[in-house]
Amino acid sequence: MTDWIQRAGIGYDIHRLVPGRRLVLGGVEIPHSTGLAGHSDADVAAHAIGSALLGALALGDLGHHFPPGDPRYADISSLVLLERIAAMVRARGGDIANVDVTVVAEAPRLAPHVPAMRGALARALGVGVGQVAVKATTNERCDAIGRGEAIAAHAVAAVRMPAAPRA
Repeated sequence: MTDWIQRAGIGYDIHRLVPGRRLVLGGVEIPHSTGLAGHSDADVAAHAIGSALLGALALGDLGHHFPPGDPRYADISSLVLLERIAAMVRARGGDIANVDVTVVAEAPRLAPHVPAMRGALARALGVGVGQVAVKATTNERCDAIGRGEAIAAHAVAAVRMPAAPRA
């Protein structure tokens, strides 16, 4: 019989908003006058979740696995990166219990897009939509996020892993 342990990780990401880029959050393209600057599609929600999952496995950060200067990741969908990270969890015998992400943005209004974001993230992670929480908040017009210059995301992930044998 296998003993299981629960492991948790925390993730954070922030990108500047710039003209001429599409805005992708939680794997969903959202109509907006600006998009997030980055090497990939710069999806801060997906990046924060990926970071949290890598943290739960003690595997370093996104840049270690998907270097920002690597041309293989230029404009790549962050959902593809999440699929690869979920595969890392499963390759180690783990299961993703749940993920919870909060997107911090003054605009656009994200509530209408949350169901689609939950679905896209769940599909990429290979979990049920009930295991994915997506929330949105503002920064009350404080700092760069509050001035509409950037969007950030905070995430927590729980992973069930087989317990290592104790000596």
